[in-house]
Amino acid sequence: MIASAMIESTTAKLKLDIIDHTALITLDNPGANTWDLENLQGLCTLVEKLNDDRSIYALVITGAGDKFFSAGADLKLFASGDSSGDKAAALDMARAFGKAFEALAAFRGVSIAAINGFAMGGGLEVALACDIRIAEEQAQMALPEAKVGLLPAAGGTQRLPWLVGEGWAKRMILCGERIGAQQGERIGLVEEVVATGKARDSALELAAKVAEQSPIAVAHCKQLIHHARDVAIAAALPEERERFLDLFETEDQKEGVKAFLEKRQPHWKNA
Repeated sequence: MIASAMIESTTAKLKLDIIDHTALITLDNPGANTWDLENLQGLCTLVEKLNDDRSIYALVITGAGDKFFSAGADLKLFASGDSSGDKAAALDMARAFGKAFEALAAFRGVSIAAINGFAMGGGLEVALACDIRIAEEQAQMALPEAKVGLLPAAGGTQRLPWLVGEGWAKRMILCGERIGAQQGERIGLVEEVVATGKARDSALELAAKVAEQSPIAVAHCKQLIHHARDVAIAAALPEERERFLDLFETEDQKEGVKAFLEKRQPHWKNA
């Protein structure tokens, strides 16, 4: 696998390999492949470059290692102890998440998430922004933000219901339910479950099939498939980020993040 001479990742936290007409992006941010401003901005830039390269028909994103696809955002970024600092960091992160994952969702080719382990919070939301999800049998998926007084602010409240329906979306977001790979396939969260260690290869095999289709026809088909969904959620995505920021005014958010970092149960005040 050789990185394209024309396209390079702007961050070491995202590895790029070009395989025929497929771009393989590996999130490599030890130890849980978390998202930060550097790799979110890097993903946005990389997707824009891939969109401009007409020889790229498909994109596969996976996580480095064998435990985490991605654990989402690092909560330490929101625990400075100063409320204005917390909210400023949250605003920067919310904007970066939105820009990166919306760019990924709008990628003109076919995007496939190869979920090779835990996909939590923003780690699951990047997979939701892809067209297709392939999960290894040991994968675990969740949107646990409400457990720390927050909400999924990178498209989770909008894209998840389109995939699994309102009921399962509420179970995962409102009840904090974690979903295994097999259950994820049953409810439509993932399209295929494969053996441990096989997600990347399976995703690359599927991506290779895209090259058998007319790439311009694929782009038109994808836009039409997304049309109703994109119209419906266009206004809601900015509001999702605004409500995420509103939660930084609450005592529950501060307690939730503190409890998580201290590895204890939070004491909610509903305020």
